[in-house]
Amino acid sequence: MKIASMLRTLGCLLLLTGSLWSMAAEGAALVATSNTRVGSAPADLVVFNRYVTTFRADFLGISPAERAERARGVLQTLAYDTEAKVAVTSIDQGKKITIDGRYIFILIPGDVDPLGQESIDETAAAAAERLKQAVAETQEARSFDNLLWSLAAGAIATLVWLALLWGLARLHRRLVRVVVRLAASKAPSLELGGIVLLDQRHVFPMVRRFVGALRWLLVAIFSYEWLSFMLSRFPYTRPWGERLNGYLIGVVVDILQAIVSAIPGLGVAIAIFFIARSLIGLAEGFLDRLAVGGEPPRWLDAEAMPTTRRLMAMVVWLFALAMAYPYLPGAETEAFKGLSVLLGLMVSLGASSLVGQAAAGLIVTYTRTVRMGEYVRVGEYEGTVTELGIFNTRIRTGTGQELALPNSLITGTVTQNYSRVVQGRGFVVDTKVTIGYDTPWRQVEAMLIEAARRTPGILREPAPHVFQTALSDYYPEYLLVAQATAMKAKPRAETMTELHRNIQDVFNEHGVQIMSPHYMTDPAEAKVVPPQRWYEPPATRDAAGAGTGGPVPPPA
Repeated sequence: MKIASMLRTLGCLLLLTGSLWSMAAEGAALVATSNTRVGSAPADLVVFNRYVTTFRADFLGISPAERAERARGVLQTLAYDTEAKVAVTSIDQGKKITIDGRYIFILIPGDVDPLGQESIDETAAAAAERLKQAVAETQEARSFDNLLWSLAAGAIATLVWLALLWGLARLHRRLVRVVVRLAASKAPSLELGGIVLLDQRHVFPMVRRFVGALRWLLVAIFSYEWLSFMLSRFPYTRPWGERLNGYLIGVVVDILQAIVSAIPGLGVAIAIFFIARSLIGLAEGFLDRLAVGGEPPRWLDAEAMPTTRRLMAMVVWLFALAMAYPYLPGAETEAFKGLSVLLGLMVSLGASSLVGQAAAGLIVTYTRTVRMGEYVRVGEYEGTVTELGIFNTRIRTGTGQELALPNSLITGTVTQNYSRVVQGRGFVVDTKVTIGYDTPWRQVEAMLIEAARRTPGILREPAPHVFQTALSDYYPEYLLVAQATAMKAKPRAETMTELHRNIQDVFNEHGVQIMSPHYMTDPAEAKVVPPQRWYEPPATRDAAGAGTGGPVPPPA
């Protein structure tokens, strides 16, 4: 009883003080504007954990923090035995907020949010509504019946929450079994390019992780809603529960709004990609008709068709990506822009050699330096071309080795093509021998041609030729050139082996040594071939009287 009496006495004193303060405020109407200054730190008025309003300006020399503290003190001393009535009264300084006629605080124009669009009337009305709610919650908190109902609702919500968690645990186990069986039955049919995407050994861990992640997501959502409901049951914690609900709803609304706002741009991007795909299909059909319909145009070789198709598709896709980029979701965000800059920097720094190789590949392809199936020599490497790529060219050597030559090596090195002069698939074979001047050149040429005729795969037409490429100090140099057909996987090595074998056999049959004599001193007799030896076998005279190697010699 003494405590209650003391509280009533203190309340009367505060009420009297408030009345005097109100009278002083009303009497200072003419100097209110001059006494009001903006610049102090704003202070929030929070009653029973409920936000009411914000004081932003000094009033009669009182800072916003002091104004908030005084209003809070007045509200804490009031006894809400009956339903309180919050009212807003206009005064010269601004708006006065009262409860059952008792002064609580005053809002002045300086308290209006400068970033908002509200007036002093709207600010005061909103503060009155929030104050009314705070008063109602204060009365509710003092009600024993409301407390019992809140505890009962919280207990029921807790039981429902625990039941949901238990049901999720049972559903998780059953769902894992069902999804694993379904995935195991469908996994062999999921193929890409003839390769099964999912191995059955990996299906169970992957499905288990996916279902487990889904379960914990639902557990988090249910727990979040349970905590929000529990906080909302009690007046003091109700603002926290409302903030939790508002945050979750705000996130969901933001996600839905982002999805809805991204649909038009995403539709434009999809349309651009479909148009690009249609253009690629039309161009590929045109190239296929060129390849099937007969001879391709002079500017486009048949071997360049695959490269042209890939290059055309790449160019179209790059243009489509550049056009669709502004319409992609998140394209205007700083993160997306930063990622684009990072990727561009990585490509520019790390792909310079790659771009050079690609440019060299286009040069090799469209200048027809080499073609598929041709036998070429690039530097110290030689073999049959098996693949023309953007970045490298693959050749197979005569011994069966496969070499990947960078296209920049082909464009930067002299390339010998042994197949370009051959009609159809084939190549040129050549070999060089040096025989002394004491052996008739006609005999040497005839023996080399005979060895070429004995070699399988060397063509009779055009006939093999022998060229004397040099008259060196000690011997002439003879070069045998013939054409051969590509009949096997390792054609030139086998053909050259057979040709060298036959050259040795033919020279041995006719008693001619394959050697390159060097002299320390001049011989006693001149190293010449007498005319009677000009046509040593296998050299013969033709029907016109001229031999294989030249005119008829004078009579001995």
